[in-house]
Amino acid sequence: MVRKWALLLSMLLCSLAGPAHLFQPSLVLDMAQVLLDNYCFPENLMGMQEAIEQAIKSHEILSISDPQTLAHVLTAGVQSSLNDPRLVISYEPSTLEAPPRAPAFTNLTLEEIIAGLQDGLRHEVLEGNVGYLRVDDIPGQEVMSKLRSFLVANVWRKLMNTSALVLDLRHCTGGHISGIPYVISYLHPGNTILHVDTIYDRPSNTTTEIWTLPEALGEKYSADKDVVVLTSSRTGGVAEDIAYILKQMRRAIVVGERTVGGALDLQKLRIGQSDFFLTVPVSRSLGPLGEGSQTWEGSGVLPCVGTPAEQALEKALAVLRLRRALPGVIQRLQEALREYYTLVDRVPALLSHLATTDLSSVVSEEDLVTKLNAGLQAVSEDPRLQVQVVRPKEASSGPEEEAEEPPETVPEVPEDEAVRRALVDSVFQVSVLPGNVGYLRFDSFADASVLEVLGPYILRQVWEPLQDTEHLIMDLRQNPGGPSSAVPLLLSYFQSPDTSPVRLFTTYDRRTNVTQEHFSQTELLGRPYGSQRGVYLLTSHRTATAAEELAFLMQSLGWATLVGEITAGSLLHTHTVSLLETPKGGLALTVPVLTFIDNHGECWLGGGVVPDAIVLAEEALDRAQEVLEFHRSLGELVEGTGRLLEAHYARPEVVGQMGALLRAKLAQGAYRTAVDLESLASQLTADLQEMSGDHRLLVFHSPGEMVAEDVPPPPPAVPSPEELSYLIEALFKTEVLPGQLGYLRFDAMAELETVKAIGPQLVQLVWQKLVDTAALVVDLRYNPGSYSTAVPLLCSYFFEAEPRQHLYSVFDRATSRVTEVWTLPHVTGQRYGSRKDLYVLVSHTSGSAAEAFAHTMQDLQRATIIGEPTAGGALSVGIYQVGSSPLYASMPTQMAMSASTGEAWDLAGVEPDITVPMSVALSTARDIVTLRAKVPTVLQTAGKLVADNYASPELGVKMAAKLSGLQSRYARVTSEAALAELLQADLQVLSGDPHLKTAHIPEDAKDRIPGIVPMQIPSPEVFEDLIKFSFHTNVLEGNVGYLRFDMFGDGELLTQVSELLVEHVWKKIVHTDALIVDMRFNIGGPTSSISALCSYFFDEGPPILLDKIYNRPSDSVSELWTLTQLEGERYGSKKSMVILTSSLTAGAAEEFTYIMKRLGRALVIGEATSGGCQPPQTYHVDDTDLYITIPTARSVGAADGHSWEGVGVAPDVAVPADAALAKAKEMLQHAPLRARRSPRLRGRGKGHHRQSQGRAGSLGHNQGAVRHEVLTEAPSGQKRGLLHSG
Repeated sequence: MVRKWALLLSMLLCSLAGPAHLFQPSLVLDMAQVLLDNYCFPENLMGMQEAIEQAIKSHEILSISDPQTLAHVLTAGVQSSLNDPRLVISYEPSTLEAPPRAPAFTNLTLEEIIAGLQDGLRHEVLEGNVGYLRVDDIPGQEVMSKLRSFLVANVWRKLMNTSALVLDLRHCTGGHISGIPYVISYLHPGNTILHVDTIYDRPSNTTTEIWTLPEALGEKYSADKDVVVLTSSRTGGVAEDIAYILKQMRRAIVVGERTVGGALDLQKLRIGQSDFFLTVPVSRSLGPLGEGSQTWEGSGVLPCVGTPAEQALEKALAVLRLRRALPGVIQRLQEALREYYTLVDRVPALLSHLATTDLSSVVSEEDLVTKLNAGLQAVSEDPRLQVQVVRPKEASSGPEEEAEEPPETVPEVPEDEAVRRALVDSVFQVSVLPGNVGYLRFDSFADASVLEVLGPYILRQVWEPLQDTEHLIMDLRQNPGGPSSAVPLLLSYFQSPDTSPVRLFTTYDRRTNVTQEHFSQTELLGRPYGSQRGVYLLTSHRTATAAEELAFLMQSLGWATLVGEITAGSLLHTHTVSLLETPKGGLALTVPVLTFIDNHGECWLGGGVVPDAIVLAEEALDRAQEVLEFHRSLGELVEGTGRLLEAHYARPEVVGQMGALLRAKLAQGAYRTAVDLESLASQLTADLQEMSGDHRLLVFHSPGEMVAEDVPPPPPAVPSPEELSYLIEALFKTEVLPGQLGYLRFDAMAELETVKAIGPQLVQLVWQKLVDTAALVVDLRYNPGSYSTAVPLLCSYFFEAEPRQHLYSVFDRATSRVTEVWTLPHVTGQRYGSRKDLYVLVSHTSGSAAEAFAHTMQDLQRATIIGEPTAGGALSVGIYQVGSSPLYASMPTQMAMSASTGEAWDLAGVEPDITVPMSVALSTARDIVTLRAKVPTVLQTAGKLVADNYASPELGVKMAAKLSGLQSRYARVTSEAALAELLQADLQVLSGDPHLKTAHIPEDAKDRIPGIVPMQIPSPEVFEDLIKFSFHTNVLEGNVGYLRFDMFGDGELLTQVSELLVEHVWKKIVHTDALIVDMRFNIGGPTSSISALCSYFFDEGPPILLDKIYNRPSDSVSELWTLTQLEGERYGSKKSMVILTSSLTAGAAEEFTYIMKRLGRALVIGEATSGGCQPPQTYHVDDTDLYITIPTARSVGAADGHSWEGVGVAPDVAVPADAALAKAKEMLQHAPLRARRSPRLRGRGKGHHRQSQGRAGSLGHNQGAVRHEVLTEAPSGQKRGLLHSG
């Protein structure tokens, strides 16, 4: 790259002026070379060519005669092109050579090095035991290695015992990169090394990783002590890197100014032989703590706490004071919560949260407040619980003066009656507004004891003038509240006089640990106003404490309607606890001490009370009078809605209950929160739907005039043939999909008369395209239905003309009659019929008539419904005006009932046969069509597999023949999983064999197919542990051996570990006098190890025929013989042997038990075995994900032809499985057993033994022990699985 640049620049400079000008071409070339060789961002030099070319071509540069000016211009050009302000070109004619480097430390004495270091190093211990270390130059590795002992002894040890450390780098403008690990290591706790930075050096073109030191001389600074780094705008180079690393490690808090953003190594290099020099950064940091993002170079290190450099130390000490106080703040906060917080069930979670809160980033009181409040309110969900910064005048003088709640001092009541009357007149403002509406305003709350004294005066001057008003407006807009003791008394005046005391609210006071229920008072001075007349409370943002408690409770009890602004949200029941005191203020916790529970059991956590009608405070009185006028008609509107339901709603069984509930809620004042027709409609709709469970019931407000329900609509205009053709093409979408699958979509349902009118054109343009398809999809996913009498006609096309089908019944509320709906005897065009498959697609938007068609087809098992549950619309909806108001009630007037069950279905909607998202409903239908087309082939293949491979050939052939006749049972199958389940049920019914199984195994679960995944043979070391776990041995009383294992292993696998089996299992029991083999929990496995296992229980000599196994796929008989060579000793045939069985004993365990019993070698005690089968084989069925598992072999060794498969092995001594072991021990102890020897075993005739070849391990399998006699040749070309379940 350098050569290319040199050639290019030479060409550019050839045409420039000669030596007469100051600007020589060699200067540019030399400057470029310095950059290329030394600039630590070589990738940025790609654009330098254009910049230099522009500079050379500039007439301004060529005409510069002043070298200082030229240096400035070149600097500006290079900085602009490379976007790096650290690149500086200077003209220094007095400098004959490049600036000399400092003398090597190897040439200095130790005293000279220490003296030079001490000039830039200061340390002391400040007030509060804060260590202070100022470093003005970072020494390198060479100095540190020489002076480490001196620095540790004279500096570091004096700072080690401080409670925090301030590292002052404000005056540090650089240093040596090799010194970085030393500084970081002493502040990095623990013995683990950490990769803190990677440095790229351009002159050497090398990258160096910087790690903390594995060992440090002396102690490291403790991790639980804070470190603060001070920075300024002069802090540069290596000092910046140290500040950046400690900040990214979250090991230090940086306080001060943003650093200069310099370079790790900034060098001034001569440009060629000129007097110009280039200052260039030659090294840069690559991370890794920056994780590949931009580091501090160029931008500087941003402090955690920004402050002028000269104030940084003072600020750092303030931060450290705050951080020293944090444990005490948390402790006092926890104590305050334990002692005062009223929601005691939330205290443990709060304490746990505080104990684990990370405060490492807290550097100011504001940070701490934000952190604490976020956690406290997230855990408690209580906005009242909060920490605040307080100023000196706000801070409490001590922990004892914590209560925000003012002391309840009772004011003195004057004795003079005239003065008392005047006092009442000054507090209460009373008037009667037009319409006999009372108005009461009072702007403060007095204590209950004061009201008791002034009661007679208030009764005469305030209450009696309001007694006979029809409604009352209570104005609390200017009321800031006061003591809460009078609230229950005031509430009592608005209870109905003929009712018993009502629980108004409940309080729990954490300070006294007392829960108190507050009831209304029945003995009152004067008559109560009651709750039947309308009461309206006016509120504003100034309404607070006791005033908003009254407003909240009146609204909660349903005794008043609130009008105005949201209240202040300030309750009195809190305490303020000082957490931290500082000269400038401190921190305090506001903690609720009282739980306020309304009459519904809801806990009120403060916050403003939201009015029912929100308006500006100054508009509240006028709005209250408007609401009052609306409430005069409230009873008629609610009762009118109830009357409409009784007359028209399609479900008469719930109408009476709904009407009663509406009247009860009206009497309770539940609808007083409705302040206009819109809110009343919303509330009535919610109540009606909740009472009935019917989402179709709606009450709505329509200020415009609606068409009367009983006025018949005008007859529809008859469209022209051209218009009709256009409409049909627009409304109906038809398509014939691959496989002769018809597709019909329409998104609206027309009336019967309309359909009849356009019937011929509809048949010609739509129906004739689909009627001859093999199957049909009717897409109603986007059809909202609406009322339609055409549903029976549409249904009729999918049934035969005779016999007619009962589709559904309709109950009509207007006539109280049930009408049965049947298919029509005559339709236009050809019927689709009842034999071809029909699929109906639905979604959550399918409604009304579309639902009626889908449900009917599903109910009569004529179609498969695919998609989402439908909306649950109504066949017919009536809209009725409530009286003469603009309020309307919409309700179903007809109810659809199933033809098969007689139950109403329209409310719940249609539940699909196959529930899938509507977006995949069509593809699902096509998959089912494809599957159903495969069913005949699948049944044929399954039958052939059973006929060719089932262990009983005759039964296999019979099953195949009968299976083909069951095809109609599979007509509505919808998935391969369902097909597998149905096929398995049929095969097991036909065979009586539960081991004949069918499974659906998707492609992503093929590892579950027996035999697909090769057996993973573990190492001998692993197998040793497996053997110890799998085999249980014991020597019982009387030297009776006991052996239990619950599964048979593969013979080849066991042969490889035969020595381990003998060592860890067989040697423990082989020398016993009798043996119990426990097969009660053995579920079988491969039979390839049975020959070896049996061989251990017979003497050496000619092989003994154990059994014969018939294999259907090969149509051959295999003989099982004992082995002549075994690993370890034989048990022999002389000692007694018992086998324990249960109903769980299966497969290979049954074969072993059967052989030993049939040959008279063992006595069987327990229960009859399960009647399993020989290990079956699994076969893949065509191109599906279906697999059929077939028992392909059976035992044929018995002379009478009987075997254990399917019936089990009967015990010699039948006892329950859990008593079998005790029975065996009892029999062995009382009378040593000798096994019955079978005649063939006693005779040992020639026809029953063979000389077997080869050698087998213990429990192993020897192929030479099995003789195969092929009776017939297996059919060629048969597709056969070789997936043995073992």
